[in-house]
Amino acid sequence: MNAQADADPETMRISIDTKATVNVGEYSRGGRSRGLEAVKALDHDMCPKEKLVPGGILEAVTGKAFLFFGTSYKTSDFIVDGLLLWWEARKQELCGLKQLVINADNGPECSGRRTQFLLRLTEFADMTGLYVRIIYYPPYHSKYNAIERYWAGLEKSWNGYLLDTVETVLKRAGNFFWKGMQAVTKLLDVPYKKGVKVCGNEKNQPLSNDCSGRQFCAGGI
Repeated sequence: MNAQADADPETMRISIDTKATVNVGEYSRGGRSRGLEAVKALDHDMCPKEKLVPGGILEAVTGKAFLFFGTSYKTSDFIVDGLLLWWEARKQELCGLKQLVINADNGPECSGRRTQFLLRLTEFADMTGLYVRIIYYPPYHSKYNAIERYWAGLEKSWNGYLLDTVETVLKRAGNFFWKGMQAVTKLLDVPYKKGVKVCGNEKNQPLSNDCSGRQFCAGGI
């Protein structure tokens, strides 16, 4: 299914996922840097004042990355809001796109059973007019999701620096190149609530007066 998507000029395949929360401060991250002296850092993090939740979208064929950093919780709404930011940044260049294939790892925030995630993706499909297909990797196989390799490269790149401010995190992430492509970074400073879900009869209610154009499906590899 991935190969078919990559061969179709009217289809874009993206890999989407979140990453472990980053504690903002002068903390050691176990990395290495070049210099006459070692970077001085705190050996452990005692109640960090600021934290950032990284989310990312990797365009599978080109390697172009769009990173969004949240100041709240890792939720379905956070992921889809990041997807909306990506689309706003890319829609002019992708004006001929008809289908979006999303590779995901079936984690708790983007599970095929997470009603809020499916609702938000359906709204995204209605808004953009795209046929949206989400393809999940099997349990314990998330390492094959392309963005996981991107996260590993980013960790190796920025671990030698002190991520002591939000601006530094965004700058270091934006300075990372993958397959010769520089990442785009955005701050998503929105408070998110955990546990939001669609309940009962809400699941059967249409989103608008005319939802005949809704195009969304989920499957597995």
